Amino acid sequence: MAASIIDSSIFQGIFSSDEMRQVWSDENRTAKYLEIERALAIVQGRLGLIPQEAADEIVSHCRLDQIDMARLRQQTERIGYPILGVVSQLNALCRDKLGEYCHWGATTQDITDTATVLQIREALAIVERELGGISAALATLAQAHRDTPMIGRSNLQQAIPVTFGYKMAGLLSAIERHRERLAQLKERVLVGEFAGAAGTLASLETGAMETQAGLCAELGLKQPVIAWHTIRDNIAEVGAFLGLVGGTLGKLSMDVKLMMQTEVGEVYEPYHHGRGSSSTMPQKRNPISSCYIHAAISVVRQHAAALMDAMVADHERSTGPWEIEWIVLPEAFCLMAGALKQSRFVLEGLQVDAAAMRRNIDLTGGLVMSEAVMMGLGPFIGREYAHDLVYDLCREALATQQPLLELLAAHPEIARHVDRAALQRMLDPALYLGQSGHMVDRVLATLR
Repeated sequence: MAASIIDSSIFQGIFSSDEMRQVWSDENRTAKYLEIERALAIVQGRLGLIPQEAADEIVSHCRLDQIDMARLRQQTERIGYPILGVVSQLNALCRDKLGEYCHWGATTQDITDTATVLQIREALAIVERELGGISAALATLAQAHRDTPMIGRSNLQQAIPVTFGYKMAGLLSAIERHRERLAQLKERVLVGEFAGAAGTLASLETGAMETQAGLCAELGLKQPVIAWHTIRDNIAEVGAFLGLVGGTLGKLSMDVKLMMQTEVGEVYEPYHHGRGSSSTMPQKRNPISSCYIHAAISVVRQHAAALMDAMVADHERSTGPWEIEWIVLPEAFCLMAGALKQSRFVLEGLQVDAAAMRRNIDLTGGLVMSEAVMMGLGPFIGREYAHDLVYDLCREALATQQPLLELLAAHPEIARHVDRAALQRMLDPALYLGQSGHMVDRVLATLR
């Protein structure tokens, strides 16, 4: 019985991915607990802190298929945490009371936090791969449409021409920054936790720091310089990173939705028979993926804020803020997986209508080139006067429905300085793309 959107048998493939859901599943989380208990026994056996016989016995039972998950649920509901239930079951599986050495010197939060970091590592690998795919798709579009003119928009109004490649390169630059952030993030976040009840490792009279170092090395994690039981900036940073990635994906989805409007028709999400159709309007082609991206990333941003709240923890072990992470971190990653998957799908199959882009530039009869005309006339009659003159002629063009070129060419003061051919060049969108192509090239040159 699934109650959440990411576990729904109907919606789970839309709002998340099976791969990411597996990372945050009960089975994988419990497997991580066992992986840590196994590593702890190996290290402490090697250091002589527990009998080698006990270490070997514990290791032999640190397998998920030996854990009774139904019983673990009952134990967790009774105790409040799953770790003691796992340790209790391991202890019972071991012969001759050798299981008493399981979890030696550790506390519940040590195992829980380290397991979370191991899950984060797996989850970030998925995010990193998807960002790489999105980057490649954006780079392909930016290069292919480096010089494809389209109208740039300001306050939802037509502004001046840009290129579609320039638009894609802008998004690509953000994705590349996210990839850089992710690389930096790992250094701070992929850190283990083994510190005992209040973080001082007082539970181990000897070999405390050696155990901590060995455990982290065994798990492939960095060793903490101090306990972080209630210092949660690392986890909050993960949430903030997901929120930033979501913001960029949301920008993508917003522009695709707007460009798919019937009156615009410049790009379309990939077509599959029946996709985006309406139950009552057969002609419709709705922006399905973009809608799901928008919804998912909006919730991820709220979860990022919740992880900031979880930072406000009391003393050395907290009473509630920690559990916020249990609730929102898995869902944030699962929803982000869905948003990344949908974004990659859109970009890898995006249908671009360059003719519609040019048609939309021409809708105003040259009015969108008024800045170019103003700048072209500036050297002859002064920029400020040129602005006011072109402004008046634009108003006249709107009122009389005449092409701007005709009004410009007929104006005696303008005609004294530039001929009709020069005015036509000023009004050519392909000649007023600024440094769009150069900027696209610069972004492409920075690709990892």
